[in-house]
Amino acid sequence: MNHIFQKDISGCGLVGIINQKKEKFSGKIIKRAICLMNERGNGLGAGFAAYGIYEVLKDFYAIHMMFNSAKSVKDTEELFERYLHIEKREPIPHRPLEAIRNYPALYRYFVIPKRADIEASMYELDDDDFIVRVVMKVNSEIDGAYVFSSGKNMGVFKGVGHPSDIAEFYRIDEYEGYMWTAHTRFPTNTPGWWGGAHPFNILDWSIVHNGEISSYGINKRYLEMFGYRLTLLTDTEVVAYLLDLLVRKHGIDIKHACIALTPPFWKDIDEMESDEKELMTAIRMVYGSAVLNGPFAIIFTYSMGMVGLNDRIKLRPLVAAKKGSFTYIASEEAAIREICPSPDVIWHPKAGEPVIAEFIN
Repeated sequence: MNHIFQKDISGCGLVGIINQKKEKFSGKIIKRAICLMNERGNGLGAGFAAYGIYEVLKDFYAIHMMFNSAKSVKDTEELFERYLHIEKREPIPHRPLEAIRNYPALYRYFVIPKRADIEASMYELDDDDFIVRVVMKVNSEIDGAYVFSSGKNMGVFKGVGHPSDIAEFYRIDEYEGYMWTAHTRFPTNTPGWWGGAHPFNILDWSIVHNGEISSYGINKRYLEMFGYRLTLLTDTEVVAYLLDLLVRKHGIDIKHACIALTPPFWKDIDEMESDEKELMTAIRMVYGSAVLNGPFAIIFTYSMGMVGLNDRIKLRPLVAAKKGSFTYIASEEAAIREICPSPDVIWHPKAGEPVIAEFIN
């Protein structure tokens, strides 16, 4: 008997919404948009990232944790006590749900670095690098513990389930923020587990992704040169860390960081005018190991705004729209029109061309 193997590699659904004046809106809105694309996922992962939700504690890093055992809680909190001042500790609010029965213990800690009685290598770091180092320690050294969000005045909420289930579980409708992303997952090459759901986060960077990063190996080795530890069993992780490296550590602006990730092909660079050709050649040569290959569409958010980006030949769908001070990015036009029926403008970004929407105040 002949069998034809068919593999759906165009799945996963993405949505991003930003109010560029930082006017807050309910999580109910992005829930409606992502749930319209429910068929793009298979129930093995969904999640949300929200910005502006922790105003009272906005000066503290909000560490969201998943724990698989009492020992992992104990070990993590001992590490935190050594390196961090904990302003507040509490369970992440969630409600019982028939569709989600097995899940890790979920806690959040609002913290700042503690400088006393620590090794010199940590003492000399700035606050962001200090928190990154602590996140890497937990994720690589403590069995059964996973940091899945670590930014200020923002948080990631994710797990195994459909978007409607994850939204209900985490009580997303009770949060208001000025920027949101959401994801429904259809994993093809990596496992469906709570930590592997999207968004992926480091500090205020959060990434949702549709597709595959075939350059994962070289991207991973490149990041490890700068002290990043990749432990989460998914290719998407490299994108969050690359952006943190290029923009925060190396000081590159968002536009040129996007060029480094999805640069022009050499044949196109050869045809450019001299100044542009020189710049693009330099970016490709310096950041060749940061280039993302493979079919992908991503939306990433950070403290300054939201960006959507396709691979260099647009093998995954991405649509953008604007309405007043709102910018929307999604896998499907229908998801945007579900929450914004009459946008001022709607378009399909070109391959490798970023959609950049930054805050204006």
